[in-house]
Amino acid sequence: MATFLTFLLPSLTGLFLFVIPVSYAGDITIPIAILAKLIQSTFSDSLVGIITFIIATMGVMTLFTKIFTPAFIENRPFLNGLLNVSPLWLIIRVSGALFVLLSYFKVGPQAVWSAATGGMVLNDLLPVLLSVFIFAGLLLPLLMNFGLLEFIGTLLTKVMRPVFRLPGRSAIDCIASWLGDGSVGILMTSKQYESGFYTQREAAVIGTTFSTVSITFTLVVIAQVGLESMFPSFLLTVALGCIVAAIIVPRLPPLSNKKDVFINGQAREHDQEVIPAGRSAFSWGMQKALEKADTIKSPVHVITDGCKNAIDMVFGILPVVMGIGTIALIITEYTPVFNYLGMPFVPLLELLQIPEATETSTTMVVGFADMFVPSIMAASIDNEMARFVIAALSLTQLIYLSEIGALLLGSRIPVTLWELFVIFILRTLVTLPVIAGMAHWLF
Repeated sequence: MATFLTFLLPSLTGLFLFVIPVSYAGDITIPIAILAKLIQSTFSDSLVGIITFIIATMGVMTLFTKIFTPAFIENRPFLNGLLNVSPLWLIIRVSGALFVLLSYFKVGPQAVWSAATGGMVLNDLLPVLLSVFIFAGLLLPLLMNFGLLEFIGTLLTKVMRPVFRLPGRSAIDCIASWLGDGSVGILMTSKQYESGFYTQREAAVIGTTFSTVSITFTLVVIAQVGLESMFPSFLLTVALGCIVAAIIVPRLPPLSNKKDVFINGQAREHDQEVIPAGRSAFSWGMQKALEKADTIKSPVHVITDGCKNAIDMVFGILPVVMGIGTIALIITEYTPVFNYLGMPFVPLLELLQIPEATETSTTMVVGFADMFVPSIMAASIDNEMARFVIAALSLTQLIYLSEIGALLLGSRIPVTLWELFVIFILRTLVTLPVIAGMAHWLF
């Protein structure tokens, strides 16, 4: 009974916090997102200053560690893993520190700190991420450490394995993203990969496929293009596009080329979620859950694990988002790079009979920098079908460097910047016909 309660009570609490949809201020969200919003409202005047201090300090400490390799850091695995990074990540962190200082004090080139570049990342995006990371990091052990994922994974493996070639437990990552925030899904995926539950291929597929945007943000996007009355149809279109992409894109390179080996290099010998003959999915899932719960001997370890999660995300990921996100938005705002990259899509848009194909094409690739920029650009297009297609596509493309892409690159999930761009293009090519078909049906 003690083991059963150790499984049940924390798991139900975690399920409520991360997965169960609730109504708050007129929106459908999850409790963990509500807690994050409370932090934002309570500390609204000081959050940007706190974030600036964190990112600037991490830049200085990382540079100090790489130059002097002090023993007090090198002899502590957690600190060493946080501060002793590769030369590439050192450059990104120092860039993030420079950008955040320029954006906070509004000095130096305006291209860095304007409201469309570094100012947007610092003032609009990072306070949300900081709030989510604190609570998600601290409370994530409720989902991961007490047997819930073993139980759910066993129940859903008959769906997730044949359809998506993924463990059943990955369904939780998707639900947490869809109802709450994509950053929560990436945090869960990264931690499960580091803990040896996902292989390289599985972690890469889940991180780039199932870290979907929240329902709330979907409503924000459709409102931006002036089509709020079509929200149910819009949500259905986005969901359908994401499901089709989740089936097709992981079966194509580069995701199909990822190795089915764990973070320690070992191959998967057997699927822990396979149900033995003569056992029901429920009974076998319960057995695996209780075995996991029985390993919890002290709450101190669980609390420590949660604190490390939060510190790792706040101090490790925020500088990356500031660095990569600012660079991506500078390229978007001050260069024609994404306009040129969008030109090859004009014939495809014309083939699919999307109105104003040339104007629509300019928004096609800009979503790689930031998910919301295409919808802002679409607001000036007169044709409703074109605006609908642009808004839906911006959500199904999924990977954007100002947040999701930077989070993936900053985590230990094995993906590179080039691979993310290829996956972004593949998702565009796969989901565009689905969205176009729905658009022609609706309009």
